[in-house]
Amino acid sequence: MGYQDQIDLSRVPQHIAVIMDGNGRWAKGFGKLRVFGHHNGVKSVREVVEAADDIGVKYITLYTFSSENWNRPKLEVTAIMELLVSALSKEIAQMMKNNVKLSAIGDLDMLPPRCLRELTSSMEKTSGNTGIVMTLAISYSSRRELTQSAKNIAQLVKDGKLNPEDITEEVFAQNLYTHDLPDPELLIRTSGEYRISNYLLWQIAYAELYFTPKLWPDFRREDLFEAVLDYQKRERRFGKTSEQV
Repeated sequence: MGYQDQIDLSRVPQHIAVIMDGNGRWAKGFGKLRVFGHHNGVKSVREVVEAADDIGVKYITLYTFSSENWNRPKLEVTAIMELLVSALSKEIAQMMKNNVKLSAIGDLDMLPPRCLRELTSSMEKTSGNTGIVMTLAISYSSRRELTQSAKNIAQLVKDGKLNPEDITEEVFAQNLYTHDLPDPELLIRTSGEYRISNYLLWQIAYAELYFTPKLWPDFRREDLFEAVLDYQKRERRFGKTSEQV
């Protein structure tokens, strides 16, 4: 029996967040440039999104490129941006076929113009799709997102549109990039690293964390199903005792 057959479809996480780590190390293992790993990582994205959709996951958010990644060697950054453009162009037909709705969060204005145009175009083309929502976190920094939310709320108070005593967790969340997404119940990180890396810090407050030594280009359908099975074995208490759940 495969992992998929063991999954309780009534308890599948609605939203899965993924830190796709290990592309560079995977390429190095083949004696190739880091971008070779990024190219092969696109295959993992396709498989994992389709697998998540197959078991009823409604949202999947992929850490594609962090704000800190702009500090990488210029050659690698340029290659990643070119790959993003070509991948979006090549995958749009499959996204339409699978009813995938594409979204993106982060400081998108920092993207090269051609990259931003392709991303915007792909989001517009899939905007009417009603299947799984695939969100790419690009040029993303959670601390920057939280700072921006605070600024937005401060401006509302300054303009007399909001009283300080009315600032709630819900108000704060509504000013985040992810205001139209539910919080992830499951966060997966590949490559054996045990870090959050400035990713969805507010949103994962109660997410189950799953770490795997597999490098992202090797992560496939069965690996996602294994992560979901592990999630389903855990007791989600949200601060309560086991007896209260």
